[in-house]
Amino acid sequence: MAAAVLTISSKNYSSWSLRGWLLCKMAGIAFEEQTMPIDDPDTRAELLLLSPSVLVPRLEDGAAKVWDTLSIGEYLNETHPEAGLLPADPVARAHCRSISGEMHSGFANLRSALPMNIKAHYEKYRIFAGALQDIERVTQIWRECLSTYGGPFLFGARPTLADAMYAPVCARFRTYSAPLDAQSAAYRDMILNWAPMQEWIAAAREEKEDLEELDVEF
Repeated sequence: MAAAVLTISSKNYSSWSLRGWLLCKMAGIAFEEQTMPIDDPDTRAELLLLSPSVLVPRLEDGAAKVWDTLSIGEYLNETHPEAGLLPADPVARAHCRSISGEMHSGFANLRSALPMNIKAHYEKYRIFAGALQDIERVTQIWRECLSTYGGPFLFGARPTLADAMYAPVCARFRTYSAPLDAQSAAYRDMILNWAPMQEWIAAAREEKEDLEELDVEF
């Protein structure tokens, strides 16, 4: 059987690509990566938040073609339930879907003020009030989940859809030295040291292409 194909864009800049890639890794599927060049107009529009729709990552698995990150997660949960991408308990499962959906559709200030840029690091980055409110909401979600389900992942001992959805935020928080409480900082560091994230980060640092619009320190 042919391997699935996951189409992604930049590993350094694309938070959506990271989410889809993590979900495929968590599901344990064999897949080939197909990378869209950074100078592709659609890729640049996505990375610069100028596109009304996000068409990457896109998973092609046999007859299935799935291009929305949440849809990829739901598809992989249905086809590989043993991976536990959604919690078994219905209450926890509803909670997981809710906070994943909140990340999928919300936090516009955080996205625009703290763009994904794994190779960069700013010790004293000025974060405006709107983004700080988003940071507080994200860390509130993390604290509630870690306290309720016991960690180290948001819904207990195994990573779920929610961890994949919030993993790029952990990278953003490190890049821009976002102020975090101790519990949230520990979760951020755990995700960044998680083996799939380490693999992605290493590949991101090897990327040769840069997007000048996202490499300016304000």
